[in-house]
Amino acid sequence: MGVTVDVHEVFRYPFEQVVASYLRKYPSPMEKHVTAIKTMEEKTDLSTGIIYRRRIATCQNVIPEILRKVSILKVSDIYLEEESWLNMQERNMVMKSHCLTWTQYASLSEESVFRESLENPNWTEFIQKGKISITGAGLLNCVLEAFAQTFLNQGVKKGIRIMETLLQEQCGCPFS
Repeated sequence: MGVTVDVHEVFRYPFEQVVASYLRKYPSPMEKHVTAIKTMEEKTDLSTGIIYRRRIATCQNVIPEILRKVSILKVSDIYLEEESWLNMQERNMVMKSHCLTWTQYASLSEESVFRESLENPNWTEFIQKGKISITGAGLLNCVLEAFAQTFLNQGVKKGIRIMETLLQEQCGCPFS
């Protein structure tokens, strides 16, 4: 079955500032679960100017201890891969993320976009769609999906708060 998350947020800051803050967002004392981000690949397409990045995030396993009694869930770190395509000419950045851990039991995928707002060119829209599906865990599928839904919703809100804080610290008050 799976659980989904859909987000649409407008940051009242210019596109360049929002993207720069996003790329510096982790690791951060504001989010203790993301312990490392490593850029595995970065290249610029000289004909289009599009910057491609592939990054791996190391995250602490947040599954409750009681559920970690199941051997497949007993890992200390979870790894996520993010690919992004930054197009400064069109003022958008497209990102695709997926989980590299537990791929035989779960799939996590996210597609996100930062783009200049149509309402105000000094603002940036953030749109994200994500889905987690659990299979192969038997009766735990529903329990794990319920936990994933709660964690995703909290994570999205926390991620937006972190972005707002970083933007205010680095850029000052938002544009109106």
